This record gives sequence, structure tokens and C-alpha cells, in this order.
Amino acid sequence: MLQPARTKYRKQHRMRGNLKGKAQKGATLAFGTFGLKSQTAGDITARQLEAARRAMTRSVQRGGKIWIRIFPQKAISRKSPEVPMGAGKGAIEFYAAEVYPGTMIFEMAGLSEETAREALRLAAHKLPVRTKFVKSLHHQS
Repeated sequence: MLQPARTKYRKQHRMRGNLKGKAQKGATLAFGTFGLKSQTAGDITARQLEAARRAMTRSVQRGGKIWIRIFPQKAISRKSPEVPMGAGKGAIEFYAAEVYPGTMIFEMAGLSEETAREALRLAAHKLPVRTKFVKSLHHQS
């Protein structure tokens, strides 16, 4: 699973509800011909990202090329169940990627549109945000 090799600070603020507005960066196709773009904001965990990647890779049977455009670098901490308030912040449980509406999550190239559409549909089912399939304007099918 993806996670940062090292971070400047071990724990971070959650900033829940702070994902307002559209994506400023990473909103267009940069590498591939087809992409999966988020339409809602949210956190995508490293596990969800890996599950989506696997579903996609299995679907295309090692064909084409896949790019993952987001990285889970935000540490999410939890306190154990039934622990009283106080005594500091909980231990790091997992890492997540913050996604804004318009963020490109995956990109693909070297496949037919039908194959890519199906693969990205399977990947989208694994993610907690609403997504849409996008294709490059320069693509001829």
C-alpha cells in the first residue's frame, strides 16, 4: 500500500469539511488518453486506492499503461475504543489522499475506449467519491 517514506510531522490535523471548491491542480489529463475524475470531495484511503488499482489492472490483464495521479500522504489517527478523553492524539491508523471535485485519480493509455471505460468503472466502485470517465480530445477511436 502507498504511504509516505517519511514526513516532517508524524500527525496532522484532519481539516474535515475544509475541502471546498474545485481542484486547482491535477484536474486535466497529463499522461494518458482516458481518465477517472472525481466529482465530489473526500478522503481516499491507501487501501481503497490499492483495491481500485487492482480491480483496474485485473480488468485490462496487464495491457496498456496506468498512472495513479493521487498519493495518500495525510496521516489519519484514531484512538482505541473506550479510551477516555484527553491523554493526547491517537496513533496513526492509515494514510489518505485528499481529493477535490475535478481531481484526476487514474489515467490510462494504450487501450481501446471500451476496455478503458470498463476498467475505470470497476475501479470507481471501490472509491468513496463520485467519479466520471474522461477522455482526451486528441484521441481517435
